Amino acid sequence: MKLSPRFGGLIASAVILAASNTTCAQRIPGYPDSIDAHDEREMALLPPYCVNTLSYRQHIKRGNDQAAVARWYQLMGPTFLHMHHYCNALMDTNRALLLAPNQGVRNFYLRASIIELDYVLERATPDFVMLPEILTKKGENLLRLNELGVGLAQLEQAIQLKPDYWPPYVVASDYYKKQGNVAKAREWLERATKYSPDSQAVKTRIAELDSTARKSAKSK
Repeated sequence: MKLSPRFGGLIASAVILAASNTTCAQRIPGYPDSIDAHDEREMALLPPYCVNTLSYRQHIKRGNDQAAVARWYQLMGPTFLHMHHYCNALMDTNRALLLAPNQGVRNFYLRASIIELDYVLERATPDFVMLPEILTKKGENLLRLNELGVGLAQLEQAIQLKPDYWPPYVVASDYYKKQGNVAKAREWLERATKYSPDSQAVKTRIAELDSTARKSAKSK
């Protein structure tokens, strides 16, 4: 029996997790074993174009709207052919962050998302409009897996492609804040202000860091 790229990759991930004595079963209580079931609760969390991507529209009747498919191809170009893998990655990420009952299952789905993201990145055209977003998502999930070096490298790639795209700066800042490294968290936000001075997400985080610093100073 020939395995699909996704299934084969997930088996490899499961083997790695099992070898590290981590729970590798990807089952989530109350949900289908596989994201390929396209559970409506999970579909509701995805971007609207996902239902019109290749594998999704083959299984979801409302997705087979040829006018909508043509519109997304016009907006995204030929790489839209592969965007069902990005939608899979988003669903994997949602399972990891919102539904996973334990750390083993969470890591399983985060690693599954990396496989899907790489699939798109390896096939995307150099001018693909979604590249900064996809690179940021990969970097964010690698940071969630505590793979700092490769995670930051993905965020830097996203910034190189579109310096005024604020999410990669925020992702890095949030990571460092969580680690207790306020100086690094602020450094990334200050980088963002050079290119996206009007970003509310950046302004809010700077204000939060300032507020924390003031409270810390008062308590001394």
